[in-house]
Amino acid sequence: MIRYFFFFLTGLLIIGCQSPYKIGGPYFGNGLKNGWADQNSIVIWTRLTQYKEAYFEGEPFKEISKDLMLSMAKNPNIDSIYSSQIPKGLKLSDMEGYCPGMDGEVQLHYYLKSSPMEIMVSDWVEVDNKKDFTYQWNLSDLKPGGSYGLKIFSRQKGAKKIQDSIFGSFALPSEKSSLQAVKFCVVSCHDFNRRDDIINGHKIYPSMDKIKPDFYIHTGDIEYMDKPNPYAMTEELMRFKWNRLFSLPFQRSFYNKYTSYFMKDDHDIGFNDSYPGKDYGTVPFERGLEIFDLEQFPSYEKRYKTVRWGKDLQIWIVEGRNYRSPNNFVDGPEKTIWGVDQKNWFYETVSNSDALFKVLITSSPILGPDKINKNDNLSNDKYAYEQGEILDFIKKQNNLYIVNGDRHWQYVTHIDGTNLWEFGCGAGTDSHSLPTQGGWNRGDPEPEHEFLRLKGGFLTVEASRAENTSSISFFHHDVDGEIVNKKTFFHFK
Repeated sequence: MIRYFFFFLTGLLIIGCQSPYKIGGPYFGNGLKNGWADQNSIVIWTRLTQYKEAYFEGEPFKEISKDLMLSMAKNPNIDSIYSSQIPKGLKLSDMEGYCPGMDGEVQLHYYLKSSPMEIMVSDWVEVDNKKDFTYQWNLSDLKPGGSYGLKIFSRQKGAKKIQDSIFGSFALPSEKSSLQAVKFCVVSCHDFNRRDDIINGHKIYPSMDKIKPDFYIHTGDIEYMDKPNPYAMTEELMRFKWNRLFSLPFQRSFYNKYTSYFMKDDHDIGFNDSYPGKDYGTVPFERGLEIFDLEQFPSYEKRYKTVRWGKDLQIWIVEGRNYRSPNNFVDGPEKTIWGVDQKNWFYETVSNSDALFKVLITSSPILGPDKINKNDNLSNDKYAYEQGEILDFIKKQNNLYIVNGDRHWQYVTHIDGTNLWEFGCGAGTDSHSLPTQGGWNRGDPEPEHEFLRLKGGFLTVEASRAENTSSISFFHHDVDGEIVNKKTFFHFK
């Protein structure tokens, strides 16, 4: 990195308006994302594209039956995967949402907003065409609690002329002595086809933007590879679906501005309830993990992390796919979702934490209750042993709360007579919550439900202080941001 001193906002070049479908890039059609922030570091991700935005005026895919999809997924044939879903005479480049990558170089500028004249500038680097024309910067030695601005420039390989630029920002967690209130949003389960604003994307994003969280967590099922239009049974189709989703205006606008943590779940990497050995078409399970972990999102080796956000709040983000046993194993001490190393890390770091409020964020439920006939998560009978092990530990802790995604309904579960609380954030759109789309299918609420809502939205968690009282509140919102439920826990000095 080279340090420069100049007024950042003057810019280096004014880019003229162009057709979004004219090849003249490289552009930032997928915006930027950040991830895995702690007090001193963060990862910045971007991708270069041929278009300024996806080709949303393209042709729709042909929808095929689920039976045909399952047959091709089990016995994949490349020609059949494409010809069955793309109309005759057309190519993937003709389809709705096409957003091809492009070779080129990128340069990152970033600065503390409190010192806007002091800019850190990276070298020009070439994007990786083997990783879908993406590049990631691992920034370190940053200021705890710092609010940063950034700008990324693009140019063609070896050229001098800057072709495009994109602004962004992020904020880092404060030191653990900070008494400032902290607020974050949690989302789960959305995809391109079930977006609730056809032009712009998902309504939850402008709704969260109005709340202005300190950070944001997506618990996974960000996109569904095993849903139609198209069924993504090749790496190319998986990338097509990621790039189409990340081109949506609401997503791009939000991700550019907020500190984020991206988790994954089964649909992000292939089949529903995926596990080692359960490949999807031509994409092995392990390759699906790699595309998510190393290519399409900010990378972090272990995929689990604990982060302190001030004096009162510490979060734990756990990984639910990389370390799991196959679902069809017999339940017992050897069957796991978290893996031995991750569990030991969780037990140790929680035990050593002096944070007043602790929040465990998981991609799927631990308490539930779940739908009928599920066997993929810790709330299901097939993982009863590990559920019991983890809950026995949580019962011994003070002020530790579970927040989860995956389930297509919003809920609060409390096991009577214990300190066990679980807050399901719900799916990102109302359409996800229909029984035919994975919604609740057991009728009335169960006895352990303090709240149950069969629609979509998101969750906000806020830790704050007022005189001699600290509190943590959990707010369920509908997709428009209206509060539909609130639960607050107090701690008196």
